[in-house]
Amino acid sequence: MRILLVEDDTLLGDGLQAGLAQSGFTVDWVRDGEAAVAALAAEGFAALVLDLGLPKRDGLSVLRWLRERRDATPVLILTARDRVEDKVQGLDLGADDYVLKPFDLDEVAARLRALVRRAHGRPEPLLTLGTIELNPAARTVTCGGQGVELTGREFDLLHVLMQNAERVLTRRALEEQLYSWNDAVDSNALEVHIHHLRRKLGSEFIRTVRGVGYMATVQPAGA
Repeated sequence: MRILLVEDDTLLGDGLQAGLAQSGFTVDWVRDGEAAVAALAAEGFAALVLDLGLPKRDGLSVLRWLRERRDATPVLILTARDRVEDKVQGLDLGADDYVLKPFDLDEVAARLRALVRRAHGRPEPLLTLGTIELNPAARTVTCGGQGVELTGREFDLLHVLMQNAERVLTRRALEEQLYSWNDAVDSNALEVHIHHLRRKLGSEFIRTVRGVGYMATVQPAGA
């Protein structure tokens, strides 16, 4: 699950990036509001973690710009501004959650998972498709009640596919959610991960839609 972190404090940003990565997030980090706008205009993210006191362009301006272009990316404001007026303004401008510094990293990760679930119309914490069940918080997968061992990247790919079950996702859309700017990606990496998932979970679970992309489905081919 790829998120954009917008935080100008180097020590805090470094800790957030590392901690959220340990919770299974792919994190791209920018340090000012203008860089945030450029990143959001160019690429898709599952969620945005946004500080308010930013250089070049403040966080509320970034939030206003995002919602004015009808971008529904979930936004979690993470700030030291604790006045009720600030909270009200942030939420009224379109933020989905508001967390004060200092914070608990596990709570931030849980809130992000909840925001992404709601954005996909799935309030329940577990994802289920056919006999496959995925637990985003524990990062576990079962198939027919049996545990399945996946690599971190395989889990992330399965998570994205199951969040969008019965929808075709292009290669670009999948790669945007799997890889950060700092990742070195082989040209056939996505196909390799798809192949491994099919081997572990069943060959019919992920369907190739030629010329378009991939889809997680329980529907038989041709249905």
